[in-house]
Amino acid sequence: MKLAEALQERADLNRQIQQLRSRLLSNAVVQEGEAPAEDPAQLTAELESCLGRLEYLTAAVNLTNCAVCQGGRSLTELIAQKDFLKLKIGVYRDFLSEASRLAHRASRTEIKIFSAVDVRALQKQVDGFSKELRLLDNRIQQLNWNTELKEQ
Repeated sequence: MKLAEALQERADLNRQIQQLRSRLLSNAVVQEGEAPAEDPAQLTAELESCLGRLEYLTAAVNLTNCAVCQGGRSLTELIAQKDFLKLKIGVYRDFLSEASRLAHRASRTEIKIFSAVDVRALQKQVDGFSKELRLLDNRIQQLNWNTELKEQ
């Protein structure tokens, strides 16, 4: 199994576990004399199966991410760099949004509002960060599809 396939299955399992959680909660209590819409024992058995598979896949993915290297950096390090870039871009975009909001004056006596930074230059920087993120994400996706999952 390729690493990318394991990541897809892991995402599916997370969604399925959330659905099972909701179904379990909906069938946790019933009115006297009534039966639950779904058998909680069957739902918990399905939940346990999903959780076991998720635990296995998570460990295997983490082992693989630590073992696979490109350019002297592990896949784990590349993922951390990607997460950092996403955070950085988000903060700068929020900052740019605020810096771009200028109050329009109705008369000459109102207070003038100016941006505290060069918005155009900062936007260019953020565009560079975004390009770096896209290229990094492409490298990670390529590694995911070319790497076999390390079995435990």
